[in-house]
Amino acid sequence: ENLNETSSSKNPQLAMSGRRYDGRTTTFSPEGRLYQVEYAMECISHAGACTGILTKDGVVLAAEKKVQSKLLDQEHNGAPSDVSSEKMFKIDDHIAVSVAGLTSDANILINHARIVAQQHTFTFQEPMPVEQLIQTMCDLKQVYTQYGGQRPFGVSFLYAGWDPHCGFQLYHSDPSGNYNAWKATAIGGANDATTISLLKQEYKEDLTIDDAILLAIKVLSKSLDTTTLTPEKLEFSVLKPGQQATEAKFHILTPKEVTEYLDRAKAIREKEEAQKKKEEEEKGKK
Repeated sequence: ENLNETSSSKNPQLAMSGRRYDGRTTTFSPEGRLYQVEYAMECISHAGACTGILTKDGVVLAAEKKVQSKLLDQEHNGAPSDVSSEKMFKIDDHIAVSVAGLTSDANILINHARIVAQQHTFTFQEPMPVEQLIQTMCDLKQVYTQYGGQRPFGVSFLYAGWDPHCGFQLYHSDPSGNYNAWKATAIGGANDATTISLLKQEYKEDLTIDDAILLAIKVLSKSLDTTTLTPEKLEFSVLKPGQQATEAKFHILTPKEVTEYLDRAKAIREKEEAQKKKEEEEKGKK
């Protein structure tokens, strides 16, 4: 509604007909905007926060859980799953995604991605290159912004991948079909700009997977504006080297593993706060 007011305010003649420009994905506004695509992007900003961090020895994905209940069977009848969870999904042995937005829309795209990856493996007898899969998925997303009778997918993905051509990679794609490679990024959540700013300050090229998980906890703590994080609120996954040099292994952290990292992050935070307090006291004495 505010977007329509912006365009119509510049040209009063459009005041009565402004709404027609956000009714279809195929109609450009006089300002050259596709409102339905922008609304889909807005849907992402109201979703749970997701963070991806590329390290020298793998990729870390972290996400905020929206469905929180002690009755949830997080480990699928006691057996930990490395295939899917609320926000993390395995596409192939070397590619996984974290989701922000409508999970129902994400399921359609994830199933399509799995089929495309397996068809490539069957045809060429080798895993599909990461960027090639992402291009295929983004082509599909773009089609849903160009033809009538369809709406854009209301979901963004963070892709963690590995291939022998480019090593470990981190990509972000949005509902418009655009995608970019990142060293670290965040999507979803009300404090997206804040988390990106923190990542810029804290990211280092030589981060290990452990360092990246602790950084992701710090970022999500800032995004959620809380210091009392629990395994029920967060999900983590890692893509790291496999047993052989020509493969990668995807693993979704169990609640027990998440708790261990949260305890480590809490100890580091308390130590930093104590050090900061000590420095302030010494400064006050001077």
